[in-house]
Amino acid sequence: MHGPASPAWLLVALCAATGAYCLLRMRSPVEEQRRTAGAEALMGFGMAAMAVPAAAATPPRWTWFAYAAVFGAAAVRALWSARTSPHHLHHLVGACAMVYMAVAMAASPGHHGHAGGSGIPLMTGALLLYFAGYVLRSGARLLPAGGSGTLGGTPRTLGWGDRPELSQACRLSMGIAMVAMLVTL
Repeated sequence: MHGPASPAWLLVALCAATGAYCLLRMRSPVEEQRRTAGAEALMGFGMAAMAVPAAAATPPRWTWFAYAAVFGAAAVRALWSARTSPHHLHHLVGACAMVYMAVAMAASPGHHGHAGGSGIPLMTGALLLYFAGYVLRSGARLLPAGGSGTLGGTPRTLGWGDRPELSQACRLSMGIAMVAMLVTL
């Protein structure tokens, strides 16, 4: 992505750490959670790879088309999964955003900003609004509700892959990263 190198490396680290946690979540005994975690791991690692500063590594143009193909397939899978779980609609939007960014990077490698200086294109603006709203909603869901720190009134021990607040924090961090990537597109 375009932009200063230091924040880009922080974005790479955040996305890679999120992807790694999502891989850990794939060990859950719940099949739907494993499927969701797999989609989120792909998104986290894909975002980490896409956020590597151009000064450190400039991938060949065909790489962006490969990103578009991989995330296009992820979008189709998310669309199929959305039949049973509305959460996959968010995965669909995320995968489509990755396809959009990959195509934009293939169209203008090495250029900063958008062509013509005409402001933010409509699709970028719509995606920014969606992900900004998602970040605000996800952040609000992480706020404590004044509970006693137990689930359902009884203390419960959960594995690292089954902690709902950590998976929500994972989604929040990826939403923030998506906003940052769209802003620097």
